[in-house]
Amino acid sequence: MSKSNMSKRYSAEFKRDAVALVRSSGRNVTAVARELGVSPEGLRNWVRQDDTDRGEGPAGALTSAEKEELRRLRRQNREQQQTIEVLRKATVFFAKESDR
Repeated sequence: MSKSNMSKRYSAEFKRDAVALVRSSGRNVTAVARELGVSPEGLRNWVRQDDTDRGEGPAGALTSAEKEELRRLRRQNREQQQTIEVLRKATVFFAKESDR
């Protein structure tokens, strides 16, 4: 697998600490990213998301809590659609059985 296809997951605590380091150190994102061994673009995204979570991001940007709620609702919707499909098939099956 190429390096560009590999993504590493970082804990929320690590991300918070990395953003705090960017904000408190006076150094640019690229320098802090290099020191921490993370991608500069990833660290920039964390800083932007932190801005949004603090109410300082662009208008219309979703906070982390809103993104999590959206993921949860989409997952719930998917599960309910699957349940509906199973029930639909069961209804057809049992309707055929009762006609015999």
